[in-house]
Amino acid sequence: MTNSDVANGQNFGRLVPVGGGDPIPLLKKTLLIGRRESCDIVLRFKNVSAHHCQLTVRGGYWYIKDMKSLNGVKVNDVAVTDKRLDSGDQVTIAKHRYRILYAPSDLGAVGPPPPDEPVDDIFGDSLLKRAGLEKKRIRSREPRERRRYEVDSGGDLPDHIRKRDGDT
Repeated sequence: MTNSDVANGQNFGRLVPVGGGDPIPLLKKTLLIGRRESCDIVLRFKNVSAHHCQLTVRGGYWYIKDMKSLNGVKVNDVAVTDKRLDSGDQVTIAKHRYRILYAPSDLGAVGPPPPDEPVDDIFGDSLLKRAGLEKKRIRSREPRERRRYEVDSGGDLPDHIRKRDGDT
Protein backbone atom coordinates (compact mmCIF):
# COMPACT_ATOMS: atom_id res chain seq x y z
CA MET A 1 0.00 0.00 0.00
CA THR A 2 1.44 3.31 -1.01
CA ASN A 3 0.46 6.88 -0.31
CA SER A 4 -0.66 7.13 -3.94
CA ASP A 5 -3.43 4.57 -3.17
CA VAL A 6 -4.85 6.98 -0.60
CA ALA A 7 -4.33 9.97 -2.93
CA ASN A 8 -6.18 8.12 -5.73
CA GLY A 9 -9.15 7.61 -3.42
CA GLN A 10 -8.77 3.84 -3.31
CA ASN A 11 -11.27 2.41 -0.87
CA PHE A 12 -10.91 -1.02 0.77
CA GLY A 13 -14.32 -1.02 2.43
CA ARG A 14 -16.05 0.92 5.17
CA LEU A 15 -17.16 0.81 8.80
CA VAL A 16 -20.78 1.89 9.16
CA PRO A 17 -21.90 2.94 12.68
CA VAL A 18 -24.84 0.83 13.86
CA GLY A 19 -27.69 3.16 14.72
CA GLY A 20 -26.63 5.88 12.31
CA GLY A 21 -23.72 8.15 11.56
CA ASP A 22 -21.25 8.78 8.78
CA PRO A 23 -19.49 5.69 7.39
CA ILE A 24 -15.73 5.51 7.95
CA PRO A 25 -13.82 4.66 4.74
CA LEU A 26 -11.05 2.08 5.03
CA LEU A 27 -8.37 3.79 2.95
CA LYS A 28 -5.33 1.63 3.79
CA LYS A 29 -4.72 -2.10 4.19
CA THR A 30 -3.49 -1.64 7.76
CA LEU A 31 -5.36 0.70 10.08
CA LEU A 32 -4.77 1.44 13.75
CA ILE A 33 -7.93 2.35 15.65
CA GLY A 34 -7.84 4.18 18.98
CA ARG A 35 -8.29 7.39 20.94
CA ARG A 36 -4.88 8.93 20.09
CA GLU A 37 -4.64 11.46 17.30
CA SER A 38 -1.80 9.42 15.76
CA CYS A 39 -4.23 6.55 14.95
CA ASP A 40 -5.54 6.06 11.42
CA ILE A 41 -9.12 5.97 12.73
CA VAL A 42 -9.59 8.15 15.81
CA LEU A 43 -12.51 7.33 18.11
CA ARG A 44 -12.77 10.11 20.70
CA PHE A 45 -14.49 8.17 23.48
CA LYS A 46 -13.23 7.72 27.05
CA ASN A 47 -13.77 3.95 26.96
CA VAL A 48 -11.64 3.49 23.81
CA SER A 49 -7.95 2.75 24.50
CA ALA A 50 -5.18 4.89 23.04
CA HIS A 51 -4.30 2.04 20.63
CA HIS A 52 -7.41 -0.13 20.85
CA CYS A 53 -7.24 -2.47 17.84
CA GLN A 54 -5.80 -2.93 14.37
CA LEU A 55 -7.51 -3.78 11.09
CA THR A 56 -5.39 -5.55 8.47
CA VAL A 57 -6.11 -7.02 5.04
CA ARG A 58 -4.64 -10.52 4.60
CA GLY A 59 -5.46 -12.67 1.60
CA GLY A 60 -8.30 -10.38 0.56
CA TYR A 61 -10.06 -10.41 3.95
CA TRP A 62 -10.09 -7.93 6.79
CA TYR A 63 -8.81 -9.16 10.17
CA ILE A 64 -9.17 -7.40 13.50
CA LYS A 65 -6.63 -7.69 16.31
CA ASP A 66 -7.17 -6.41 19.84
CA MET A 67 -4.10 -4.45 20.97
CA LYS A 68 -4.57 -5.47 24.65
CA SER A 69 -7.24 -2.83 25.09
CA LEU A 70 -9.01 -2.31 28.40
CA ASN A 71 -12.57 -2.64 27.10
CA GLY A 72 -11.98 -5.21 24.37
CA VAL A 73 -13.16 -6.01 20.88
CA LYS A 74 -16.15 -8.14 19.88
CA VAL A 75 -17.21 -9.58 16.55
CA ASN A 76 -20.91 -10.46 16.36
CA ASP A 77 -21.11 -10.10 20.17
CA VAL A 78 -18.23 -12.56 20.84
CA ALA A 79 -15.01 -11.26 22.43
CA VAL A 80 -11.97 -11.81 20.18
CA THR A 81 -8.24 -11.16 20.14
CA ASP A 82 -7.55 -11.85 16.44
CA LYS A 83 -10.31 -12.77 13.98
CA ARG A 84 -11.20 -12.66 10.30
CA LEU A 85 -14.05 -10.28 9.49
CA ASP A 86 -16.59 -11.21 6.86
CA SER A 87 -18.49 -8.46 5.09
CA GLY A 88 -21.55 -7.59 7.16
CA ASP A 89 -20.02 -8.63 10.51
CA GLN A 90 -20.77 -6.41 13.48
CA VAL A 91 -17.61 -5.09 15.16
CA THR A 92 -17.82 -3.69 18.70
CA ILE A 93 -14.93 -1.50 19.83
CA ALA A 94 -15.39 -0.86 23.54
CA LYS A 95 -19.18 -0.35 23.39
CA HIS A 96 -19.29 1.32 19.96
CA ARG A 97 -20.81 -0.84 17.22
CA TYR A 98 -19.98 -0.81 13.52
CA ARG A 99 -20.81 -2.99 10.56
CA ILE A 100 -17.88 -3.73 8.22
CA LEU A 101 -18.73 -3.77 4.52
CA TYR A 102 -16.31 -4.78 1.78
CA ALA A 103 -15.94 -7.08 -1.24
CA PRO A 104 -13.22 -9.73 -0.70
CA SER A 105 -12.79 -10.20 -4.44
CA ASP A 106 -11.90 -6.49 -4.78
CA LEU A 107 -9.15 -7.02 -2.19
CA GLY A 108 -7.65 -10.03 -4.00
CA ALA A 109 -9.46 -12.94 -2.31
CA VAL A 110 -9.48 -16.17 -4.31
CA GLY A 111 -11.30 -19.35 -3.32
CA PRO A 112 -12.86 -20.11 0.06
CA PRO A 113 -12.22 -17.87 3.06
CA PRO A 114 -9.09 -18.67 5.10
CA PRO A 115 -9.34 -19.79 8.76
CA ASP A 116 -10.57 -17.23 11.31
CA GLU A 117 -7.38 -17.24 13.37
CA PRO A 118 -3.87 -16.99 11.95
CA VAL A 119 -2.39 -20.49 11.64
CA ASP A 120 0.76 -19.44 13.56
CA ASP A 121 -1.23 -18.66 16.72
CA ILE A 122 -3.34 -21.85 16.89
CA PHE A 123 -0.80 -23.81 18.94
CA GLY A 124 0.43 -20.87 21.02
CA ASP A 125 -2.10 -21.32 23.87
CA SER A 126 -3.55 -24.32 25.65
CA LEU A 127 -7.02 -25.51 24.67
CA LEU A 128 -8.31 -24.57 28.13
CA LYS A 129 -7.04 -21.01 27.71
CA ARG A 130 -8.47 -20.69 24.19
CA ALA A 131 -11.86 -21.89 25.50
CA GLY A 132 -11.70 -19.38 28.36
CA LEU A 133 -11.65 -22.13 30.99
CA GLU A 134 -8.13 -21.72 32.35
CA LYS A 135 -7.99 -20.38 35.89
CA LYS A 136 -5.58 -17.61 36.66
CA ARG A 137 -2.98 -18.53 39.22
CA ILE A 138 -2.92 -16.28 42.23
CA ARG A 139 0.52 -15.93 43.72
CA SER A 140 0.92 -14.71 47.24
CA ARG A 141 3.45 -11.96 47.78
CA GLU A 142 4.22 -13.27 51.26
CA PRO A 143 6.93 -15.92 51.56
CA ARG A 144 5.86 -19.36 52.65
CA GLU A 145 6.24 -20.19 56.31
CA ARG A 146 9.12 -22.46 57.06
CA ARG A 147 8.25 -25.27 59.34
CA ARG A 148 10.81 -26.00 62.00
CA TYR A 149 10.89 -29.29 63.71
CA GLU A 150 12.50 -29.83 67.03
CA VAL A 151 14.03 -33.20 67.70
CA ASP A 152 14.34 -34.51 71.21
CA SER A 153 17.80 -36.03 71.49
CA GLY A 154 16.89 -38.06 74.51
CA GLY A 155 18.59 -41.20 73.29
CA ASP A 156 15.67 -42.65 71.33
CA LEU A 157 16.99 -41.41 67.95
CA PRO A 158 18.40 -43.87 65.43
CA ASP A 159 22.20 -43.96 65.14
CA HIS A 160 22.37 -42.49 61.64
CA ILE A 161 20.53 -39.30 62.76
CA ARG A 162 22.66 -38.87 65.89
CA LYS A 163 25.91 -39.26 63.88
CA ARG A 164 24.79 -36.81 61.22
CA ASP A 165 23.86 -34.16 63.80
CA GLY A 166 27.21 -34.48 65.50
CA ASP A 167 25.96 -36.60 68.42
CA THR A 168 28.04 -39.56 69.41
